[in-house]
Amino acid sequence: MEKKDKIYVAGEETMIGTAILQTLEREGYEHIVGRPGKEPDLTDPGQVDAFFIQTSPEYVFLAAGRSGGIEANQKYPAELILNNLLIECHVIHSAYRRGVKKLLYLASSCSYPKNCLQPMREEALLSGPLEPTNEAYAVAKIAGIKLCQSYRKQYGANFISAIPANAFGPGDDFNPESSHVIPALIRRMHRAKRERARSIEVWGTGSAQREFVFADDLAEACLFLMNTYDGTEPINLGAGTALSIKDLAEMIRDVVGYDGSIIFDTTKPDGMPIKLLDSGRLMSMGWRPRSSFKPSLEITYRWFLENGNGDR
Repeated sequence: MEKKDKIYVAGEETMIGTAILQTLEREGYEHIVGRPGKEPDLTDPGQVDAFFIQTSPEYVFLAAGRSGGIEANQKYPAELILNNLLIECHVIHSAYRRGVKKLLYLASSCSYPKNCLQPMREEALLSGPLEPTNEAYAVAKIAGIKLCQSYRKQYGANFISAIPANAFGPGDDFNPESSHVIPALIRRMHRAKRERARSIEVWGTGSAQREFVFADDLAEACLFLMNTYDGTEPINLGAGTALSIKDLAEMIRDVVGYDGSIIFDTTKPDGMPIKLLDSGRLMSMGWRPRSSFKPSLEITYRWFLENGNGDR
């Protein structure tokens, strides 16, 4: 990408979309279209195509689509699969029709099979059954990968896809109905601290392991790929280490300053036993995350407080 190229970040209201926008601005990219408040309804094909005709973006980062933790995936599978399918279909198709030079689609580590060998390599996609608790969402994200590959195969479109680890950071979703594990634990422990609760319950055994990547690092990885990667196959975007939910909860308790107990509800599901990406391909290209985990948690908690979430 050149500094004056027209760039569109689909999903500007999401944490990842916001981080990509901020990184583009920090790196001196001057012509970003569809800034906050000017993005069309991405589930409406007419609005999406009209937007592409009007703004003529040359590069597109597709970071849009609803997501959520285990509870949201169990409660709202139809909404999650439909929203993601509609958005990726409309954005990818309009990008092709209107001559976008390159598009990067962000999938999810949920796309990998439940019992995938760890760390998860890109070639393991579709090699086994998905984790039942997030199957609908995962199917939609896999469809986005296949859309990019199909438009590349049939039309020669330079559409690439990437699979990020669990992202967190400023701008995260702290809604109890839809949040992922880090914002959910931050919110619950802050509330428990404020109410002086003696304990909080956490779903599962605490033994499940997850890989996390700070939103700023993920955004930089996305720009790196847009400028260096043109492959057909998706590429993993991870930081390279996994953490158990138990260790994560204890670290968040320390960051928040909550002194109560953590009780694990073993009647609730863990989800996948472990999700750790093999990001060797990305690392071999020269990219490395720059952020340390605990300071990134502290930054996230500070954002949570400064944006009024602590009063909820």
